[in-house]
Formats: sequence, structure tokens, C-alpha cells
Amino acid sequence: MTQDPWQIDRLDLDGYLGRLGVPERSPGREALDELHEAHVRTFTFDNIDVLLEQHPGVGIDVLNDKFVGRGRGGYCFEHGTVFAAALERLGYDVQRRLGRVGDPAAGPVQGRTHMTVEVWLDGQRLLCDPGFGMSLVRPVALEDGAESDQRGWPYRVTRTPDGGWGLHRRREQGWEHTHTVDELPVLPVDVVMGHHYTSTFPTSHFRSGLMITKHEDGQHVTVTATALTVRRPGLPTEHRDLAPGELNDWLSALDVPLTSDEKSRLLAWVSDPRR
Repeated sequence: MTQDPWQIDRLDLDGYLGRLGVPERSPGREALDELHEAHVRTFTFDNIDVLLEQHPGVGIDVLNDKFVGRGRGGYCFEHGTVFAAALERLGYDVQRRLGRVGDPAAGPVQGRTHMTVEVWLDGQRLLCDPGFGMSLVRPVALEDGAESDQRGWPYRVTRTPDGGWGLHRRREQGWEHTHTVDELPVLPVDVVMGHHYTSTFPTSHFRSGLMITKHEDGQHVTVTATALTVRRPGLPTEHRDLAPGELNDWLSALDVPLTSDEKSRLLAWVSDPRR
């Protein structure tokens, strides 16, 4: 028997579905949409463990403990690994993909430091993106020019000149190229290397600033060390400074389950003028 390099059997699937509050269902578009949306509404996108110098890595065992056991979130390599494992356990045809954040035409070209999940379902290729700063709410079709309404936020997919896929989000000023995903095979070591770079390289933005984001009903919230951004479909983006002590309130509001020690160290990091 060939050993599964992704070790998906180690994911506590019942515990994961319990966290999301969704039942186990046979593969289908409605079930996939439900699972994707529940994931991005349950887990935060954040870099807290990177800032606290305690990132456990991207192996399925530690992610099972972090996401399922504690209800914590993380960033793309973690979200993608957990989501892909759950989909495969549920019987979906899955490919893990890596990509580059930002518009490649706007330079400089970024490294392959974003992870997504591709699903082949009923003859259609679908992009799942549960671990981006403003993640998709539901999968989108990988078809050139395909547009998708994501609970009021318009997205569009385009074929790139190098054979990849560009994901674009409609903002007040027009279409924004959020990232480009390629079609090269992805192995576990590629995810480990991407995670190692983003979590340890001195100039990685994951090491220099706090990011906590989450989809909520009717809005998407982003919290940094100093600012709050709230996006609501069809309305101007709200952006303001955080009041003293407000970060602690948002940790509770966004249901970030930190231990008292973790919370104390995070608040100390935020208040350190040398950061």
C-alpha cells in the first residue's frame, strides 16, 4: 500500500466538522460551498504564532491540534493543509496549489508563498481559497473570465500568460489582482519550505505586523496592531485607528482562543516600541 505523503488519515474529521457545525455530506457543489463558507467563518486568518515565535509547523498532527483541538486559525499553509485533508477524506478530487500574492505586472515578483486548494467536481475545476487575508467565501470556477458573487463581493478569474490563474477582487477603485496560482505539482516539502520562509525570513511581513481577519455575517473584519478595517458589500470601507485596549476586545469579538500567557505576550509585543 502506498503511504499518503499528506497523512490525511490523521485529521480528526468528525472534530473538524463539529467545529464548523456542518454534517458530513457526499461530495457535491452545495456541500462544498457550505464547507468552504463554514471554514472561513469559523477560523481566523492570523499570524499570531509567528509573532510569538511558537509556530508549530504545518504537519497535519500539529494542525489537527491547533485547528480542531483549540479552534485556532492561522495562515494559508495551515488553512490549505487542513481544508485539503478534510476534502480528500470526504471523497473530493483535490490538488494543492501554490501561488504568488499581488499583481505580477506591478512588480516586484513575489515568491510562491500562498497556498490554495483546487477541486475537480462534476467536470469543473474549482478554486478554494480558505487561507487568504480576505478569503473567498465560496469556491470559484477556474475558467478564464469567470465571475463570482461572494456574498456581495465580486470576484473574477483570468488565465495568465504563463498558464496560471489570476484571482481578482472588485474594490471601490476597480479590479484588484489579489494573487496568481500556478499548476505545478505540490509536495509536502514545498509547503514546509514556504511556511519556513514566511515565518522566519527577517523581512517577511508576517514577522513585522499583526494580522487577524475573519468573515462574519455581512462583513469582513481585519485587525492589525493599530487599526481596524471593516468591509461590507456595497458600502464604503471603514478604516480607523484602534483605541487603547481595543485589540483585546477584538480578540474576544473574533473568538481567537488564546491562553492567558499567549494573550499577554501578544499584547506585550504590540505595545513594544522596538517591534
